Amino acid sequence: MTKRPQDVAAEIGTDLGALSHLAPELAATFATVASDIALVIDRDGVIRNVAVSGGKDAVPAPRDWVGRPWADTVTDDTRRKIEQLLLEANESGVSQRREVTVCGDAGQIPIAYAAVRLGEHGPVLAVGRDLRAIAAIQQRFIESQQEMERDYWKRRQAEARYRLLFQVATDAVLVVDATSLRVVEANRAAAEFFALAPGKLVGQEASLGFAPAARVAVDNLLVASATHDRPSEIRIRSGIDTLSVSSTPFRAEDTSLLLLRVRTADATETTDSSLARLAELVERTPDAIVVTDMLGRIRLVNPAFLELSGLPSSTDLAGRMLSEWLGQGPREFNETLDVVRRNGMVARIVSRLRGLAGSIDIEMSAARLPDEADDQDSLGFTLRPLARSSSAETAAFDELTRAVERLASRVGSVILPSLMREGAELVERHLLQTALARSGDDEAAAARLLGISEDSLMLRLRRQGLRLGGDRPSVMA
Repeated sequence: MTKRPQDVAAEIGTDLGALSHLAPELAATFATVASDIALVIDRDGVIRNVAVSGGKDAVPAPRDWVGRPWADTVTDDTRRKIEQLLLEANESGVSQRREVTVCGDAGQIPIAYAAVRLGEHGPVLAVGRDLRAIAAIQQRFIESQQEMERDYWKRRQAEARYRLLFQVATDAVLVVDATSLRVVEANRAAAEFFALAPGKLVGQEASLGFAPAARVAVDNLLVASATHDRPSEIRIRSGIDTLSVSSTPFRAEDTSLLLLRVRTADATETTDSSLARLAELVERTPDAIVVTDMLGRIRLVNPAFLELSGLPSSTDLAGRMLSEWLGQGPREFNETLDVVRRNGMVARIVSRLRGLAGSIDIEMSAARLPDEADDQDSLGFTLRPLARSSSAETAAFDELTRAVERLASRVGSVILPSLMREGAELVERHLLQTALARSGDDEAAAARLLGISEDSLMLRLRRQGLRLGGDRPSVMA
């Protein structure tokens, strides 16, 4: 516990007046043995003698201070402390230690002073310690602490970057009707997770793909999230993995929906090793991934996007609109954004990516990424090049060309309306086969590629004599 000056004076208990005539010698002795500077102050607060330890440059030459008020040797903001030192020394004989800022030849210097009065009518002896070395250590400590904080936040930013990109690439996302708890829409990651085509998931119970022991917990999660209209999350076991399953309620027009996200719990851990694994996955994934804000302004991209677009780096991408690189015009892109903001996701939109080396056909999916940390949701986009024509597609196209040529050879013998009907049938058949091949016999995806409904697709397939997963007849006329 810090002692009060009067308590210290009482403990000394000896009148120091006998030493008053030795004040200059005492100042020199203190400056040499126990401090950096010692001052002899008269009762008016004027400096009468200055002693500085050898080699110290804390103050100007003694003659520059002698005859000056002690308070004039410090900065204005610490003058009050000098007055308190003198007041305590004159009243009780000993002062507390106080830190002031001295105006010296080397600039402003921090000094800690303590004062003692030599007798009732004697001078005040003020002894000071240069605090620059301590201040330097404190400054180095602060700088080290700031550097640690900068490293920490850099790591957190890298973690946030890879976490967002990782979610876009791997999170299974389902849009679920809040009333029936059936799937309305699903992304590719969900299809892979549940081992079903995205079109096959639509209409199924949301908990169907989970282990039987976990279905009740998932159903309860969805019901609780819908009932209380707030996000909820649980962890469940699936084989050797622990899954993090979260449900976020939202509305699309007049319909209450739930955004169900499934990821491995390991993906949410915050460790150096998990961050390294995330970084490796995101850097090596072949899918082009882009994270934007809710208005479509780019926040993050992965190397696959740079490779696909031919851009050298992501330095100048932040803040620019993703639509600059898409074949969609601003209006169409804004419509896509509206769908994602309302419905939580949009899957497998056929578009084009404009790169430095030209344009390529892509399949684009997007999902909303809730961010509990700063309440600033993001949108995650995955861009996949559409498979180039396979040898089978090329052969089918060549066969179509030959069929059209044979059709053209009949000009003059068959009227034009009949030729046009036959030609339309040939082209429709070829396009249906191409869509089915590119979608892997997923009728929902094939219908989206063609821009028609699933019912219309099935009707056209039956009319053409085509069936899913079977041998498709030739386009020969």
